[in-house]
Amino acid sequence: MSDRPPDDDSLIIDELGRRMAQLRLLYDDDAATDEILNDLGGQGRVERDIVRHLANTRTLAFPERFVDAHRVAMHALEVLARNGSRPPSQLSLGPLTGAVRYLAQQAIRPIVRGHQGQVVDSLRDLYTRRLGWMPADDPYRMVVIRARMDVERAAPSYKKRTSVLPTALAGGAAASSVAQIFRGGASAAFGSRGGLVVGGLVAFVLLVAVSWVVLHGAAIARRRIRLSLDRPLGALWETVGWCGRPPKDNARMFAAVAIVVTVVGWLVIPVAALLVFAVF
Repeated sequence: MSDRPPDDDSLIIDELGRRMAQLRLLYDDDAATDEILNDLGGQGRVERDIVRHLANTRTLAFPERFVDAHRVAMHALEVLARNGSRPPSQLSLGPLTGAVRYLAQQAIRPIVRGHQGQVVDSLRDLYTRRLGWMPADDPYRMVVIRARMDVERAAPSYKKRTSVLPTALAGGAAASSVAQIFRGGASAAFGSRGGLVVGGLVAFVLLVAVSWVVLHGAAIARRRIRLSLDRPLGALWETVGWCGRPPKDNARMFAAVAIVVTVVGWLVIPVAALLVFAVF
């Protein structure tokens, strides 16, 4: 290996600089960009996004609006934290209203609080990563540092310990109790056909009720998050620029659990009928 320092033109950083300058010139030329992608050994939308993000040299897409976007997002996060987990007022089922609202709140709370924690983590990571390549003399560097400090100070108040597991597995727990309900109903009726029928109906009602509560809780949580936080986060991510998309909540996962529980509930009826005619 030669001790002679490499020529300036042979430095890797210079080669990368020329490549990035070329990419910036060809930013809107799809054919030329594809040719460069082929040369670099990658094709596809993800690879195209990577190249375009690498071609960007601005640390903030709209630096003059960053402070406003950060302030609006943090304000929206506070509003969601204060109101997002409240009992739903739109559910009304007569004498069961109080119980239904309480149970729906148990599905709403982990979705909202889990999303709060995910958002503050994403904000902290976004600001930290962006600071990692901000020049020391960038006039907005201290602005981003102060924003990151705001997020770090606020993080403990938003990251409440709320386990998503009990609510997410509520359907599974209800489904696993179906066999016990069958046995209990049959025993209560001394092994009669009526006992199995009653057990099947009770299991069906239980599963449908759990599904209804979880599904409505997920829908209400999604509506509250969309109303308070989605657009402010979108505005902040747009202002920072070249940073992907804001984090998503877990409402869809809860809704999927509710749908699975509904399907299981409808399977209870033919299973109960099969047991009735098979055993008796």
